[in-house]
Amino acid sequence: MYDIKAETLHDWWEVEALYDLCFAPGREALSSYRLRDGVSPVADLCLVARDEALILAGAIRYWPIYVGQVPALLLGPVAVHPTRQGEGLGGLLIHQSLEIAASLGWERVILVGDAPYYSRFGFVKLDHVEMPPPTNPERVLGYPLLPNAWDGVSGRVRRFV
Repeated sequence: MYDIKAETLHDWWEVEALYDLCFAPGREALSSYRLRDGVSPVADLCLVARDEALILAGAIRYWPIYVGQVPALLLGPVAVHPTRQGEGLGGLLIHQSLEIAASLGWERVILVGDAPYYSRFGFVKLDHVEMPPPTNPERVLGYPLLPNAWDGVSGRVRRFV
């Protein structure tokens, strides 16, 4: 059983350490991190999952962005501690955060990730959306929080300023 709550300032260093553990060195050099530079995450959607001993087991963050002129959410990173992987915690964090995002009035979510993993949550490849290079276009995926939320949305993804 996990206790899932909004990330606080007290969680920040521990979450960063989890991301460092779960992702390759140099993760902050990825183009998706350029979209986060100088932008605050969406606090209500940044969640942490702790076990009964209050040990951090997983975390997820979201960032506001624009696709062309249309606002959207950038999901990521999402990470689960290696000792907790395979328990469904990543899926739980994704499902719960998407529900919260919809309740807050957001319409669409984008991420850069593996289609075989994220398609089970309803993410699909976005053909007319361009992430900053050197992102592989096959890994640019979207999820509509409202029906048809991605219809007619195209263009370059840029920072929310």
